[in-house]
Amino acid sequence: MSVRVRFAPSPTGYLHIGNVHTALFSWLFARHNGGRFVLRIEDTDVDRSEARYEAAILDELRWLGLDWDEGVDKGGPYGPYRQSERLELYAQYAQRLLDTGHAYWCYCTREEIEAQRDAALRAGRAPRYNGHCRRLSEAERRRREQAGIKPVLRFRVPDTGGDIVVEDLIRGPIRFSLADLDDFVLVRSNGVPLYNLAVTVDDLTMRITHIIRAEEHLSNTPRQILIYQALGEAPPVFAHVSMLLGPDRTKLSKRHGAASISEFRGQGYLPEAILNYLALLGWTPPGGQEILSVPEIIRQFDLGRVSHSPAVFDVN
Repeated sequence: MSVRVRFAPSPTGYLHIGNVHTALFSWLFARHNGGRFVLRIEDTDVDRSEARYEAAILDELRWLGLDWDEGVDKGGPYGPYRQSERLELYAQYAQRLLDTGHAYWCYCTREEIEAQRDAALRAGRAPRYNGHCRRLSEAERRRREQAGIKPVLRFRVPDTGGDIVVEDLIRGPIRFSLADLDDFVLVRSNGVPLYNLAVTVDDLTMRITHIIRAEEHLSNTPRQILIYQALGEAPPVFAHVSMLLGPDRTKLSKRHGAASISEFRGQGYLPEAILNYLALLGWTPPGGQEILSVPEIIRQFDLGRVSHSPAVFDVN
């Protein structure tokens, strides 16, 4: 099986160090294994996405030397590679989930959902959607539609109990109880897909074999695995890279100094130096070297040597 990985930034701002750290590990894994590195732009957040940020992301990746084999500017066999151009595809897969009974229309208003969550909290349970619209009659659905309520599409989480097990290449097996998942939204009332549906359809149709991403996405993984299972497809292999911390052991942010690649570039840092330093945050080369060329890093890179503990990024 040929390795296919992706980096999928949102054009809502400039590339920061955390983005590049994840992109670098994905790129190194692809290059070490002779695979393909795919650049996909996730721009379904219409209010915040801007063309200037997309252009900056591509420019900064090129400056770093993180080249890609398929993407928004190069095309490829599984395009388009910009989510806003794939809405029809998401609608097809949403309909497929609806037709097979794995999804249903939910007409609950924001006030009704808040009331459900408040009731759950008063009863000492986790605040969550209670599946009310699973049980709506056809007459009740028609009544709500005639009242002008535009529904969202929810995924029907199996109520059979049991666990979803994520076999993470960095963290080992991680178990999530189905009882802790509520029926999550797949498509907004305006027809725009939410992250879990869009990213699953993209990774499936682009034949991504390995998903290497930040640990903050770990909580999304069981939901995405459920979508794969509902579609009768095997999920990719997952690897969740630990977050970067500042010297004070809090999540890396602007207050720790320069955070975006454009800032480091403007200050005169060399791309090879940035890549060398970022590679050593969470990964240890077999020989323990601290200074390596990019070809040397590619040759030695192994996800098995990536730590699941957070790494500290120190500008000094």
